[in-house]
Amino acid sequence: MNFDFDAETEDMRDMVVRFARRELDPPRDFASLDDDGADFRRRWRLAGKQGLVGTTVPDEHGGSGLDAVAAAAAMEALGYGCSDTGFAFSVAAHLFAGVMPVVEFGTEAQKKEWLPALASGEAIAAHAVTEPEAGSDALRLRTRARRQGDTYVLNGTKCFTTNAPVADLFVVQAATAPEGGFFGLTTFLVRAGTPGLTVGRPYDKVGLRGSPTADVHLEDCVVPAESVLGTEGSGAGVFSASMKWERTCLFAAYLGAMRRVLESTVEHARQREQFGTPIGGFQAVSHRIVDMLGRYEAARLLLYRAAQALADGTADEIGPALAKVAVSEAAVQLGLDAVQLRGALGVLDGEAELLLRDALPARIFSGTNEIQKNNVARALGLGARRPRRRR
Repeated sequence: MNFDFDAETEDMRDMVVRFARRELDPPRDFASLDDDGADFRRRWRLAGKQGLVGTTVPDEHGGSGLDAVAAAAAMEALGYGCSDTGFAFSVAAHLFAGVMPVVEFGTEAQKKEWLPALASGEAIAAHAVTEPEAGSDALRLRTRARRQGDTYVLNGTKCFTTNAPVADLFVVQAATAPEGGFFGLTTFLVRAGTPGLTVGRPYDKVGLRGSPTADVHLEDCVVPAESVLGTEGSGAGVFSASMKWERTCLFAAYLGAMRRVLESTVEHARQREQFGTPIGGFQAVSHRIVDMLGRYEAARLLLYRAAQALADGTADEIGPALAKVAVSEAAVQLGLDAVQLRGALGVLDGEAELLLRDALPARIFSGTNEIQKNNVARALGLGARRPRRRR
């Protein structure tokens, strides 16, 4: 059991941290809703040139061909080096929820058309699945896709779609057989600008403000049959596969952000003096920091264990679900502790309060933590009714 990265991965991590600190920190007004996305795209193209938006894309399609462990290491380094966790989140959502479905389920024609641009930073992907009435209940989508000759006609509304305001490709989940349950959904690749597809105004969010998010409206949006990703009826399988990547590798960005704030909190406790002594000498403070470190390390182990299983092809529902719950809960608590230990400074503009705001959505997206616990319980065989014995 080896907990160390190889030398090549360590070098990559160091490179990503240096690059992110130098190039990816946003301007002070990056959260402005009036921003036309120009600075976001500027940083995105730089990240593309560095290979960050195509880490898991195979070499032959312009990516780095990294496995899940190395990809998680890259995301952790990005979260550590870039103070804009929202930008890191957008990169991860693009890669694991938008690009990986094309890598794993796309035809050769679809891969050749999209992967080089998605891996280079020329194009941005958005996964449109959540709806106003179908969040946790993803199998009951109201968006419909009706076959019409050699085309499909899509109608419906998606919400909370990460990267929607800047996306060039939408990976859209729609019902082709509304009563078909798991086999009733189909995934479509829809190019931005397709008639009938419109994007709403960017959300004004509490956290992850550096990640552009909006509604997506589909009104008689006609796409060719060749835009189906996988096969008709395989949409739930495509979605489940992408969530294993997202619930594992995306959350590595939070590990990086947690480590960054933990280190600055330790330094604050060493420097800040009260009653003539550094506050780190008070047991109430030092024990809280030890708890912060323990939660971070435990969450990190769970995440990389899930990433190794994903890389080995042995991943089940349990590993990614536990990793997602552990990292998101640890991030929220670490944010709360970092604010508390800074006192009044913690509620001012700064990395402690920013981590807390960015961490709050982590318990909700990629399937709420309550849904993850349901998934684990189901995998353990809990809740299934036993057949009654006849007397």
